[in-house]
Amino acid sequence: MNSELVIRPAVIGDTDTILRFIRDLAIFENAENEVLTTAAHVHRTIFSEGATAHALICESEGSPIGFAVYFYNYSTWQGRNGIYLEDLYIDPEARGKGAGKAMLQHIAKIAVENDCGRFEWSVLDWNTPAIKVYDAIGAKPQSEWIRYRLTGDALLELASS
Repeated sequence: MNSELVIRPAVIGDTDTILRFIRDLAIFENAENEVLTTAAHVHRTIFSEGATAHALICESEGSPIGFAVYFYNYSTWQGRNGIYLEDLYIDPEARGKGAGKAMLQHIAKIAVENDCGRFEWSVLDWNTPAIKVYDAIGAKPQSEWIRYRLTGDALLELASS
């Protein structure tokens, strides 16, 4: 890891920074209008007692340059927990200096320390720079699986049927 980088667990005082990174990531992914999260959501889902999501802040020279949010999942086939990386974002001006890889290494260490059998994430098919990093660290795309999602009215309809 780059010696000037510090990766630390996020604290409640990082809420505005996390929200900024979430919005910046959404802009990067051409999905800014899909961001619904608020400070109250971040407090409840990351910082409240019993929260199941975890956040990390990456700093360079004392300033936040990126974040990651992850949570534990479970593999019935392995009989072990895994980690799912929901988001990883590094400010554009800080990219290419190893911060993304350092964040991945940090989360991999968390996975190993917690006896997790997997560390997984998704990437947009057009995000070539990220895919190159993932390929370089030995991650393998899982092309045999199709990801499904229920949201909004479809989710409500299924839940109430």
